[in-house]
Amino acid sequence: MTPDKLSVVISDDDALIRDALREVLDAEPDLEVVGVAADADEAIALTRRYAPAVVVLDVRMPGGGGGRAAREISRLAPGTGILALSAHADQAAVEEILRAGVAEYVVKGAPNRDIVAAVRRLGTGRTSG
Repeated sequence: MTPDKLSVVISDDDALIRDALREVLDAEPDLEVVGVAADADEAIALTRRYAPAVVVLDVRMPGGGGGRAAREISRLAPGTGILALSAHADQAAVEEILRAGVAEYVVKGAPNRDIVAAVRRLGTGRTSG
């Protein structure tokens, strides 16, 4: 991890999403992806290992989903900002994931600049939610 960069862990069960997110975030000079996970258990393990500034979680993924991962990450690393990224924008899903410790929620398909901005806000402690 580079001290002048915000460290990020990405967790999504879709390899294309993981790769695209990593590419987008690593292209930013102030962000560094330190780990990529395919399920909740891997996201939790990577958070334990790296204590990243931000974790980007898919809401629905194996291992108990983003909700379980968010609860565990909040407990293990209370200083880590959690961004939910999901294809599902229904109000119940949003409320559930926010109760689990997620600070921001972005719907998949949002412009890359919105995802990058949310990661930066979370990484510097300036949440909008």
